[in-house]
Amino acid sequence: MKTKPITLLVGALGGEGGGVLTEWLVETARHAGYPAQATSIPGVAQRTGATTYYIEVFPVAMKDLGGKRPVFSLNPVPGALDALVCSELLETARQVGNGLASPDRTVVISSSARALTTMERMQMGDGRVDNAELLKVVQQFSKVHHVFDMNAIAKEAGTVVSAVLLGAIAGSGLFPFRREDYEAVVKSGGKGAEASLRGFAKAFDIVAKGKQQQDFLAQVMQPKAAQPVRSKSVHPTGIFPAQVEEMFGLGYARLVEYQGKAYADLYVKRLKSVLEAETDADPRGERGYAITKEMARWLALWMAFDDIVRVADLKSRASRWTRVQGEVKAGEDDLLKVYDHFKPGVPEFAAMLPQSFADKLVAWDRRRVAGGKQPWALPLKIGTHSVFGMLALRTLAGTRWLRPHGSRFALEQRMIEQWLQGVVQGTQRLWDLGHEIALCGRLIKGYGSTNERGKENLLHVLEHLAKGGVPAEAAAAVRAARVAALADDAGKALDATLVQHGAPPRPVKAVPIHWVRKPRGVAAADETNLKTN
Repeated sequence: MKTKPITLLVGALGGEGGGVLTEWLVETARHAGYPAQATSIPGVAQRTGATTYYIEVFPVAMKDLGGKRPVFSLNPVPGALDALVCSELLETARQVGNGLASPDRTVVISSSARALTTMERMQMGDGRVDNAELLKVVQQFSKVHHVFDMNAIAKEAGTVVSAVLLGAIAGSGLFPFRREDYEAVVKSGGKGAEASLRGFAKAFDIVAKGKQQQDFLAQVMQPKAAQPVRSKSVHPTGIFPAQVEEMFGLGYARLVEYQGKAYADLYVKRLKSVLEAETDADPRGERGYAITKEMARWLALWMAFDDIVRVADLKSRASRWTRVQGEVKAGEDDLLKVYDHFKPGVPEFAAMLPQSFADKLVAWDRRRVAGGKQPWALPLKIGTHSVFGMLALRTLAGTRWLRPHGSRFALEQRMIEQWLQGVVQGTQRLWDLGHEIALCGRLIKGYGSTNERGKENLLHVLEHLAKGGVPAEAAAAVRAARVAALADDAGKALDATLVQHGAPPRPVKAVPIHWVRKPRGVAAADETNLKTN
């Protein structure tokens, strides 16, 4: 019989119910008749720091101790943990990095879901930590590990992730408690107990059945966000190589949904021109048609640029309402109201107008700014739970037929064609050059000034680096410029890279100076103070 406590450390992000999970475990121990103790160290704040909970359970029932009481520790000892439980994969790896897990002792139970850190979000490029690398760390420093998407299970069951974690712990057999002991504690929670039991049961079954490691690895590495866009239209098949087919299908469906079949067919035409150039540069397809595949992704994203019509469409979809209901756990008797805040300005309205009208509207706003006023904008608060609010958004979403007649649509198409020709011509010169120019599609992201800056950077690189004399040197220069642009939001690194490769830095933009008149009362007070001194 084991005479040492069973030790478990819970790492949960703020607001994810780590405290509730700890209370459940302690209450389950008491319900089953075992001595237990729990301590916690709070994190920094909601979603910015993990809170750790340390639990020890003595594996001998109270009735068998003869009146004796075990002595528990207040904090975990590195390498002496029986189990490490976390609700987020990076947090699991961080606790492992602290030396808390041991490959010859520790059972690691973790959700494969990620909550991106501030540093990951700040990167201009893809700053996400590779989930596969995190999983390797877990595999290396655990005796047994159970990793699966607990957030998805919680959402499906209509509960919180703490209930799923509890089910995983119960299914692992870590503690000498019966399943009925866990369930009895959850049932005593009152409202929401039924949903919590559903999440508990699903996780219990997954861990108890011992899913194969290949399933865990495949699930963690499979990106959840890249789900096919549902569309009634089926994309044409047999046009592109197998390596390109999946990405092309996603892009085609997205553009059918965005602007219709004719616009999606333009996407096909543009992508075919890239494939022809790549086939000439690599007749045997030894490079896996990487240029065409990259263009299938970035071209579709650019062609489906965000505007007020797109925003209205996304905000008014039934799937969004369903998602919000699930996130707030709204019940049948709950009243749910959703308000969306918008602040469209002159650029958003001008984008939907023909060029002549758009120029007049923009010129009017510039005169206002030059006169010391703020750019014109229309703050709106729309209740999308109401008939009026939903009708307003659906009406705006239904104006997509106006989009091709707008000034922004024409401008975006011209820039897309310029980039497309750069890729085709670069590929004809050297495969590597065409590939580097295609990868520059990563520069187009975000909205507003971020989006505009990315497009300006791309066109500047096309004009001054992609047309260099030696193709191999041009490819290296484009690669260096792209990396610099994604690494530095301010653009200083990009300007330095441009100059290093013989290209001019980006032109400095004129910024108007705003003179602010001091209020009369403040001016009078300042004058009085000067006279007094």
